[in-house]
Amino acid sequence: MTATMDPKADDVVHEAPFQTYEERLRTLSEASVEQHFDAFTDIAWDDPDLAIDPTDERWILPEVDVLGRHPWYQGLPKDERIRIGLYRQANVTKVGLQFEQILVAGLMNYVYSLPNGSAEFRYATHEATEETHHTQMFQEFVNRSGQDVPGGSRLFHLLSPVLPLAARLAPYGFYYGVLAGEEPIDHVQKSILRAGDDMHPLLQRIMQIHVAEEARHIGFAHQYLVHNAPRLSKPERAVLSIVVPVIMKWLCNEILVPSKQAQKDMGIPRSVMKDLYWEGEESQKFLRDLFGDVRMLAEQTGMMNPVSRRVWRLMRIDGRSSRFRSAPASAAS
Repeated sequence: MTATMDPKADDVVHEAPFQTYEERLRTLSEASVEQHFDAFTDIAWDDPDLAIDPTDERWILPEVDVLGRHPWYQGLPKDERIRIGLYRQANVTKVGLQFEQILVAGLMNYVYSLPNGSAEFRYATHEATEETHHTQMFQEFVNRSGQDVPGGSRLFHLLSPVLPLAARLAPYGFYYGVLAGEEPIDHVQKSILRAGDDMHPLLQRIMQIHVAEEARHIGFAHQYLVHNAPRLSKPERAVLSIVVPVIMKWLCNEILVPSKQAQKDMGIPRSVMKDLYWEGEESQKFLRDLFGDVRMLAEQTGMMNPVSRRVWRLMRIDGRSSRFRSAPASAAS
């Protein structure tokens, strides 16, 4: 099904008030039927206007990217900024692909034991279908970029076969982990699309599709966590309240921080890496802003307490919570 969206708009599902959890899941499932994307019919891969030229100036990173606005990057010759920009976009895409492969495997683990008639089964399998199309879309972009990027770190690769098991063994923690990966890349892509900079149309189309469908996926994770929070025992809540900010920071780093190999390939000096991730004042603000929605959710689900607040602060992802989901950083209260 071919669908379009305004690149500056947030394509969220607006739910009627007073819906039950099951009704909200049906709303999300129906939205997946009414508006969904195919990796190979909704992107004109062979359109000459979408061809990837490794000398195209549109691969220069925008200033909304923490690397793109750093003085070291901005001081490089144009051809080097283009080279690094294309590599950077391809590597972030590869990490996103790897994360979504883990997510799909986790979803299949989760739905395996759901009872007949479960509204969660239908929605989760819709999401798995959409995420599979995302992995195809991301890999096609990486292939056409000509960049042999590694994606995540060695630790991420090592743990990738194990992480999906959490969806059955500890589903509540798993869905917080889902947000730990989805929220940062969603925040960055929305910021880039809202900025309206002159970006490559292929990358723009990929981001538009991803943002449109991730709105549902993030919405479901929020609904699941709020709905199931009352079912947690006091010990479970206490442990998770401490584990959640650690998971958030770790997976955020996996998504946004270049791996050792990627740093080497791009030639980023160690001093610049420290400033970017996350020693500089501007980068620290960027990091805190990424998790405004998750901090709001943690408040709603009882994951904030005096001890866990210290952990959020230790991870340097504390700050004001969003007033509403997908609020721009300036709207936090």
